[in-house]
Amino acid sequence: MPRSARKKSNSGIYHIILRGINRQNIFTDREDNQKFLDVLQRYKEISAYSLYAYCLMGNHVHLLLQVGVEPMAHFMRRICGSYVYWYNKKYERIGNLFQDRFKSEPVEDNEYFLTVLRYIHQNPCKAGLVKELGHYNWSSYGSYINENRNKLSLVDVGFTFKVYDEDKIKAVHYFKEHHNIGTIDACLDMEERFCISDQEAAKIIQALCKIKSEPELQEMEKTQRNLYLKKLKDEYNLSIRQISRLTGINRGIVYRA
Repeated sequence: MPRSARKKSNSGIYHIILRGINRQNIFTDREDNQKFLDVLQRYKEISAYSLYAYCLMGNHVHLLLQVGVEPMAHFMRRICGSYVYWYNKKYERIGNLFQDRFKSEPVEDNEYFLTVLRYIHQNPCKAGLVKELGHYNWSSYGSYINENRNKLSLVDVGFTFKVYDEDKIKAVHYFKEHHNIGTIDACLDMEERFCISDQEAAKIIQALCKIKSEPELQEMEKTQRNLYLKKLKDEYNLSIRQISRLTGINRGIVYRA
């Protein structure tokens, strides 16, 4: 079956996701994370794209950027190729590191731009890696609240601040306020990639939770229910939408579990 064509962004801005092949980690230690950022910096200078947000999440990467002088497919191929060459040499491996081609969605207006920005920065908290956004070292959140974290100007914070407000002091305030809102934003994410059918997902829920039908999870004691919900998301890669649809549990509850 031929691949579907990418949706083109009239603004030139895209939310992009890269993930490891077979869901494997693509960042094992600090050096790996830093190398990927170095690669982003290198090709930013060559390809002239603008980078507004990033988050390196172990087995996948989120990017929010605007295409510059070179087509997106070209500079993404450069980024992936450069990092994979380095990674394979370091770990004495051969072959692909990233799964298929990268996934992208167009970002056409300011409202959705800010939604995606927040969504990317909130990923580490959603995954339970940190309790506060500023405590995660491998996202661009720190570049917005601490100028020393953006010495090489990897992240184009000026554009984003102007979306919030022309006055930088007010913009920083709105940025922090906006990011501290608990959300269930529905953006492009890993969960859309695994394509687990409802029938397969139902079997997983029943087996894990030791129930005969998915709605029974609603009647379970709250602490145990939330433990199962977290496992369904984190270990079995079921999407929030799918869990909510099959169990009848509110999406907000599934998200917070």
